[in-house]
Amino acid sequence: MNTLRLYDFLPSGNGYKIRLLLAQLGVPFERIELDVTKGETRTSEFLSKNPNGKIPLLEISPGQYLAESNAILIYLSEGTEFLPYERFARAQVFQWLFFEQNSHEPYIATPRFWLSILKQGEEHQQEINQRQQMGYKALDVMENHLQNRDFFVNQRYSIADIALFAYTHVANEGGYDLSRYSAINRWIEQVKSQPGHINIHEV
Repeated sequence: MNTLRLYDFLPSGNGYKIRLLLAQLGVPFERIELDVTKGETRTSEFLSKNPNGKIPLLEISPGQYLAESNAILIYLSEGTEFLPYERFARAQVFQWLFFEQNSHEPYIATPRFWLSILKQGEEHQQEINQRQQMGYKALDVMENHLQNRDFFVNQRYSIADIALFAYTHVANEGGYDLSRYSAINRWIEQVKSQPGHINIHEV
């Protein structure tokens, strides 16, 4: 059996999603660090693997690659407790994965990248302010959904939670104030208490 190979950038929430799920599945993998701030995902070698030039990228077997963090989550969780089999519950998981990539990640993750990774907050302050308006709207949606729920779908921990947790729990690094989100904070602690949990800086 081939060992999975994960092309990753340690501070990335998108990469963290995959490491977290693999850790909780107990699946061994080889991790290859690529520093996106130094253009290491823009080399001809890496672009031959992922023409979009982004991490995470999962090498499933020699020459077989899968990009896009949430697509990788779906692939890895097939046939496990992290992805429901029942049709509607499964569709709800996908719903939250699409929400995360369209309404959440662009507004939560990008300010964090500018502020905490590139240290370019002043240069991007106007756009950070604009993105935070949309980011708070996404957090409001999450807060309302979690008022009477432990997890996002069917009261069970799934890849929907992993996808949304990755950048939400470090939203403060993007200038967000989570203090008023009691349901989100309760959910964050629930996610952290799951077996096999690792933090974003663990390899």
